[in-house]
Amino acid sequence: MVKFITPPGVLLLLISCTGPGIQRSEMEERLTTFVNPFIGTDYHGHTFPGAAWPFGQIQLSPDNGTQGWDWCSGYHYSDSVIAGFSHLHLSGTGIGDLADISFLPVTSQVTFNTGEKNADFVTRYAGRYNHKNEEAEPGYYSVIMNNGVKAEFTVTERAGFHKYTFPENADPGLIINIGFAINWDAPYKTSLTLADKSLITGTRLSKGWAADQHVYFAARFSEPVISSEIKTVGGDEKTVGYLKFSGKEVLIKVGISSVSVENAIANLDSSLPGWDFDKTRSEASDAWEKELSKIKIISDDPDQKTVFYTALYHTMIAPALFSDLNGEFKGTKGTTMKADGYKRYTVFSLWDTYRALHPLFTIFQAPRVNDMVKSMLDHYSQDKLLPVWELEGNETFCMVGNHAIPPVAEAILKDIGDFDRELAFEAMKASSMFDRDGMGFHDKLGYMPADKIQQSVAKALEVAIDDWSVAAAAEKLEKKEDAAYFRKRSENFRNYFDPETGFMRGKLSNGEWTTPFDPAFSKHEGSDYTEGNAWQYLWLVPQNVEGLIDLLGGKDAFADKLEHLFRVEEGVKGEEASADISGLIGAYAHGNEPGHHTSFLFNYAGRPWRTQELNREIQTTMYKNSPDGLCGNEDCGQMSAWYVFSALGFYPVNPAELKYQFGSPLVKEAKIEVAPGKYFTVKAPQASVNNKYINKLLLNGKELDRTYITHQEIMDGGTVEFFMTAEKK
Repeated sequence: MVKFITPPGVLLLLISCTGPGIQRSEMEERLTTFVNPFIGTDYHGHTFPGAAWPFGQIQLSPDNGTQGWDWCSGYHYSDSVIAGFSHLHLSGTGIGDLADISFLPVTSQVTFNTGEKNADFVTRYAGRYNHKNEEAEPGYYSVIMNNGVKAEFTVTERAGFHKYTFPENADPGLIINIGFAINWDAPYKTSLTLADKSLITGTRLSKGWAADQHVYFAARFSEPVISSEIKTVGGDEKTVGYLKFSGKEVLIKVGISSVSVENAIANLDSSLPGWDFDKTRSEASDAWEKELSKIKIISDDPDQKTVFYTALYHTMIAPALFSDLNGEFKGTKGTTMKADGYKRYTVFSLWDTYRALHPLFTIFQAPRVNDMVKSMLDHYSQDKLLPVWELEGNETFCMVGNHAIPPVAEAILKDIGDFDRELAFEAMKASSMFDRDGMGFHDKLGYMPADKIQQSVAKALEVAIDDWSVAAAAEKLEKKEDAAYFRKRSENFRNYFDPETGFMRGKLSNGEWTTPFDPAFSKHEGSDYTEGNAWQYLWLVPQNVEGLIDLLGGKDAFADKLEHLFRVEEGVKGEEASADISGLIGAYAHGNEPGHHTSFLFNYAGRPWRTQELNREIQTTMYKNSPDGLCGNEDCGQMSAWYVFSALGFYPVNPAELKYQFGSPLVKEAKIEVAPGKYFTVKAPQASVNNKYINKLLLNGKELDRTYITHQEIMDGGTVEFFMTAEKK
């Protein structure tokens, strides 16, 4: 199990050391001690426990080498094998890619077999371990393997740092695996070069979810290599290396690049010039402390604090730095591009993260929002489309909708950054008008025919949200014709509503509904919905909840139907239903993103107490301080962003709208740094598991008689006070 540890050189700070009787409460808490990187590594969370820097270029973590959906991050808590420690990882996705440039310490001589097959190689040399010998904290991971090797890892923004301590009877060695896939991709070109006795470089080009991923690396050793074997095995560019050392402690520094070995060396040497592992570990911890301290909470429940700060930690793994020290990075066409005056990011899981993660960034990571928007606009400059799901300089076109649009629109609407507004609008409009994935039907017919487009209902409902965002940005930029056009198109959700059944349904080319119809039925492939069913997708109209209320017959009918969602006895039917549909309350699925706003919709129908009830239930049953503490895929921070917002007491139902709906705060107080030296404070001193209802709200001392707070009210600073009670109002 996880061990909470304080890094060397990091001490708890006393507010005062001169007054008499210093109390424990007077000690300034170190927030990194409340992060448990093992949360989400079990069940379907798909997180990894290894060392990362906030939004950094390297994620250095163990890989089990096991194939399977629950090993998408490379690691699952149920496993007990380590196939290697690699330098790039995805946090919480549903597809297994990366796990690139794998190192494995060994204690005896290794001889490679010429005809080695992938599975044989990965399992032949893998070591075993026990969770009792693992430790993890932000920026650091260690494990004592069953062969006696203690493996420790930390990171800088652009480099990974390994420390291997071998037992006395060991013959210290290191396997470098460039050619055999630890996860789901397939290398097509690999190389290793021992440049000298203390430097090795290499190349790994692969095809996988990232259709053409380029990784170049350089590794420096603290002591000379005494012998080496570099071999291409398996007959198809599967390069592996075995290096031997004489000392029982070996330090290794690694830099990577998507462009060249020379850039990898520059990244490494600039980011990690020395050999002080403990100092580097402390600096990584300090980097995380700085970011975590942007939201300081008060809670008398240590587990609650751990869940909160682990969630906040998980929101800052991705997007990840992609451009090198000199600004260069691999473009979508494989050519070298350059980020001029900004940091280029990658890993944009936008179908998930547009809902809450990117809105959260606009509150406490505004400078990075500017760079992220510039990264998306760079993608547009190459592909003439904004990214859909961008990975390591590749468009995967994974999931549905054009969900770079809401984050770009909200940056415009919230006046963030210095990116080119005209280029941004051009990119949003072009992406919205491009005939991709049913978009032509959406534009010309007002709906996507289910006999021509798979998952038509989900695709169209998601695109309508994007259309609203384009319209809002157009209004801000005084583009009246565009605003009117996209506002009208955002109403296409109405064309999917069947008044007879009261659900959003697939419609055929002849105008008839698809049959048979069961609102609980779900099928992973060949359905009208994406990873869901009609119960879950009925509510995906955050851009016009009032319009949906009218379709359902008014506020009471709407609220009654919404209540039914949470009380359906069999919420999901179908043997081929997606495994992503998890975290069920009735038919509501908190383990998947399309429903994350749904519990807040009672606010619009005059039953805010029900939103408050459900928020408390989700907060306390779907998140916990244990490896299985997430009820579904983390999805690059979205699952955690929901918790951070909800625990603070508000949530962005319509992501690009300048409002956040109130829920039920779980923390007693929070101080959010919305700009350097400027804070927004949340106070809910009576908040508890039972005190989940809001009796009264004050904003800057004045009573607030509405269910939302505006973005500007948050960014202006000030204080919102929740008066909580156990009795619903």
